[in-house]
Amino acid sequence: MTWLQSLWYKKRLHPALYLLVPLSLLFWLLTNLRRSLYVFKLLPRYRASVPVIVVGNISVGGTGKTPLTIALVDYLRKEGHQPGIVSRGYGSTAEYPHDVQTGDSAQKVGDEPLMLRRKTGCPVVIAPKRSAAVEKLLQTHSDVNLIISDDGLQHYALQRDIELILIDAERGIGNGWLLPCGPLREGPWRLKGADWVMSLYAQHPFARYVCEVKSRGWRKVADDSSVNAPDEECYAVAAIGNPHRFFNSLREQNLELDQCFAFPDHHQFSPGDFSRLTDKPVLMTEKDAAKCRDFAAGDWYYQPIEAQLPGQFTAALIKRLEQLQK
Repeated sequence: MTWLQSLWYKKRLHPALYLLVPLSLLFWLLTNLRRSLYVFKLLPRYRASVPVIVVGNISVGGTGKTPLTIALVDYLRKEGHQPGIVSRGYGSTAEYPHDVQTGDSAQKVGDEPLMLRRKTGCPVVIAPKRSAAVEKLLQTHSDVNLIISDDGLQHYALQRDIELILIDAERGIGNGWLLPCGPLREGPWRLKGADWVMSLYAQHPFARYVCEVKSRGWRKVADDSSVNAPDEECYAVAAIGNPHRFFNSLREQNLELDQCFAFPDHHQFSPGDFSRLTDKPVLMTEKDAAKCRDFAAGDWYYQPIEAQLPGQFTAALIKRLEQLQK
């Protein structure tokens, strides 16, 4: 976590951020103006021919969108739906819109879209313009009858039928300020009265549903083979929105950690990042493992996680989808 991010998660606005208040007020003005233009139909919105579920959050950083999206896809398939995923493809170099393939690299399509494609097996299309991604997805995969937009809550140009808003149960909304004084892209008012607010790991006052997340067995980064948990001192590396959650989970498993290294979210790893980490095993997240597989050493390991959707949520979701399909 950067110095600025650490200040965001203080209970009150830190004095060091006072000079940024005018920028947060400007951010509030511009984002509300933009949203109003869509609400009052002064800017066009794209309506897909199938229902659209947006999975997103009002803050920057990780809230568990990727494991939640994977669990959502698995559940919807069991219920007879054929979901497809659209995503921004943050940091990708592909020509948009791009239909993600399992053989693509994380550098080409982004770490999260690649992980979603490989873990779910369902079609994933990336493009900054979500409508272009949806059109490409429906043209290429005619059996898709439901769209999940990964991290597109503020992309108002795409109409949605369900907004699934995730909130970090541990960090919450931080100091409650908008960027850059705080971590929020939209104000807390966005959560009040929303039908589909969910927290992962633990209950949060704003969340209607709580989704448990379970850690699974350890695997080698190089070839995905199963291994036992390391019984020696290790390094821990993470380039996710909330790396300290990963580090804490390792400690809770009584794993011995020498040092923990937090990189910026979506950091594109290179062998040089690990040049001084050669004398001990390296532990990382599954998302980061996808970016390191081509140059991973034999003692680099990752631990998959799995979200478990609450029954109250799935019952309400199926009821809503049935209403949309009438």
